[in-house]
Amino acid sequence: MRIIPVLDLLNGVVVRGVGGRRHEYRPIQSVLTSSVDPIPVANALIEAFNPSEIYIADLDAIQSSGSCPLVPLSPCHPVTIWLDAGVRDAASAMRVAGTGCHVVAGLETVESPEVLREILEAVSPEKVVFSLDLKAGTPLRTWPGIAEPLAIARHVVSLGVQRMIVLDLARVGEGQGTGTDDLCRRLAGEFPGLDLIAGGGITSIEDIQQLADLGVKGALVASALHDGRIRPTNT
Repeated sequence: MRIIPVLDLLNGVVVRGVGGRRHEYRPIQSVLTSSVDPIPVANALIEAFNPSEIYIADLDAIQSSGSCPLVPLSPCHPVTIWLDAGVRDAASAMRVAGTGCHVVAGLETVESPEVLREILEAVSPEKVVFSLDLKAGTPLRTWPGIAEPLAIARHVVSLGVQRMIVLDLARVGEGQGTGTDDLCRRLAGEFPGLDLIAGGGITSIEDIQQLADLGVKGALVASALHDGRIRPTNT
């Protein structure tokens, strides 16, 4: 079970997510570093937790209807960066992949299964992470004829998705767990080879163990790392 640290970036600094209410996001306060700049924060997380991956959400790009700016981030330690820069088509996905990052293709910004198929073909499934973006259990976007979270997940697996994040934004930073246990259990049971990642509201090693017991293979964590509720000695 992997802990995958999360950096939410807004206006060039690392912010703390709160229930998906992005207008309330403020710069982080962390026991790991006094900085809010992306590179020092990333390096502090890597130094403390030695992850193999870091997830970065460029919220300016995700919320933009224009072309996606790319985050210039090169941590001093080797780590795979999963970058959500609001990709909306194969061209923007290729731009992200061209930085060396793996591409997060989120339901929030990918408008159809056809666009996701084009992204997978352009970048390759090995470097794409699909994010099943929910809010209070409801998908942030529905596709024609595919409206339920489980149905969307099944469909993207049929397209070739190999890694999937299940993320309920209403739970982010709220410390009440992911709220997606049943969905994750079903996905892990149906697709045992899927690299299934859960996130949102994780506060403790016990939360992570519970996800592992469901068959989840990784956990996106932010606030609990900066608050010290999950400590390096526990990982």
